[in-house]
Amino acid sequence: MPYEFDEILETIRMTEVEHFDIRTVTLGISLRDCHDRNIEVTKQKIYDKIMKYGKNHVKYAREIEAKYGISIANKRISITPVSIPFDPFHAEEFIEIAKILDKAAEEIGIDYLAGYSALVQKGMTNGERELIQSIPYALASTKRVCSSVNIASTKAGINMDAILMMAEAIKKTAELTKDRDSIGCAKLVVFANAVEDNPFVAGAFHGVSEPEVTLNVGISGPGVVLDAIKEAGYCDTQGLAEVIKKTIFKITRAGELIGRKVAEKHGVPFGIVDVSLAPTPAEGDSIADILMAMGLEDVGGPGTTAALAMLNDSVKKAGLMASGVVGGMSGAFIPVSEDMGMIRAVENGNLTIEKLEAMTAVCSVGLDMIAVPGDTTASTIAGIIADEAAIGVINDKTTAVRIIPAYGKKEGESVDYGGLLGKAPIMSVKRISCEKFIGRGGRIPAPMRSLTN
Repeated sequence: MPYEFDEILETIRMTEVEHFDIRTVTLGISLRDCHDRNIEVTKQKIYDKIMKYGKNHVKYAREIEAKYGISIANKRISITPVSIPFDPFHAEEFIEIAKILDKAAEEIGIDYLAGYSALVQKGMTNGERELIQSIPYALASTKRVCSSVNIASTKAGINMDAILMMAEAIKKTAELTKDRDSIGCAKLVVFANAVEDNPFVAGAFHGVSEPEVTLNVGISGPGVVLDAIKEAGYCDTQGLAEVIKKTIFKITRAGELIGRKVAEKHGVPFGIVDVSLAPTPAEGDSIADILMAMGLEDVGGPGTTAALAMLNDSVKKAGLMASGVVGGMSGAFIPVSEDMGMIRAVENGNLTIEKLEAMTAVCSVGLDMIAVPGDTTASTIAGIIADEAAIGVINDKTTAVRIIPAYGKKEGESVDYGGLLGKAPIMSVKRISCEKFIGRGGRIPAPMRSLTN
C-alpha cells in the first residue's frame, strides 16, 4: 500500500501535539561468525562487526528524522544471544565480552545495546550457565549493555533451576549496583516465550533465525490514542475499539515508513514493525491515562483487566491491517516506573503486584520495571518469575519480569532513574514463603497446547 503525502502531514501533527514518536530503530547484527578460541581475537571480531554495520546508525536515523519531521526517540543495536556463539567461554571471558560491547555502543553513540542473553527454557549448556553467573558483574561494569534470559516456553515448559539462578542473579545485580539504586536490574529481563525480533530493550536480541543484519522498528503513541479517545466522547465499547484501531492504523503506517527509510540508508533488509504502546514518564504519554479515559476511576480497580484486554486487542488488529510485517511484542506495555499514571496508582494504593500480574495475562510483556524491598528473598523473586512464566506458557504468549529489589530500600520509598526509566515506588510483596516449592527445581512440563504438530 503506497504512502500518501497527507499521511505524512497528519503524522507530523501527531508528533508535535500528541507525544507520538518512533520509540526505537533497532539494528540487529549477527555475531555467529565472531568466535575464536582466543578471547582477545574474539573481542576484536565483535567490535569490528558491530562497528562495520552500526557506526552510522545514529547518523542515518537523524537524517530520516530531519527529512520527515518525525522524532525517533532511541537508536539501538541488538546482537545474537551472546551465549550461543561464545558457548566455550567462562564467566570471566563473558564479562570481557560485555565490556567490548559497551565500548562499541559508546563509540556509536547509542544508549543501549541488547543481547547479552541466553535461551535456557529446556536446559543449560556449560557456557549458558557461565553466562548467567556473569550477568551481575557484566551489568555492574557496563552502562549500555542489556541482558535477558528466556527460562520458559510453551513448547518446552518452565525451567525452575534457571528461574532460581536468575533470581539469585537479580539479587546480586541489585547489590553490585546499589550505589546507583540497583539500576543494573533495570537492564535485566527474564522471559517466557521470548521473540527473536523484539526491538525494545532491555529484552531485545537478534534471534538465530534472523539474517546477517536487519532493521526493526518499535513505534509508540499512547498520547495519540489518549487524545483520540477524549475527542471521541461517549460511545459504547465496540465504538471505542474502532476509535483505537483507526488511530493505531495511522501510527503503524508511519512507523513502517520510517523503519524502511532507515533500513534503506543502511542498505540492509527491513525486518518488522513492533506496534506497541510504550509509555514514558512524560505527562499525557501513559497507558494508565488511556485506561482512565476509557472510564476507570483509577488503574487497579475492577474493570482494569477488561479495559486493558480491549486496548491490547485493538492495537494488534489495527497493526495487522496496516502492515504485513508486524512482529516483536505488539500490544500495550505496562512498565510501572515509566508511566506516570501507573506510578500514581501505586502511590495511591490502588495498584498492586498481584493486580499487575492479572493484567499481564491480557497485554504485552509482563511485570515490568517494578521495584520491591531490597530484603525480598531470592526464592520470593523466583516465585514471582515462575508465576509470570506460567501465564505465558499456558496462554502461549510472551511474558517477562523486570524486577528491582532496590538495595537498602523499603516499601513506601522509591528509586528515581530519570529519563525513560523514570521513578519506581517500592511496592509491597507478600511475605508468604515459596522456598520449598522453588527448591524442588527441575522443569515444569510443557502444557497440552504444546502438542500442535
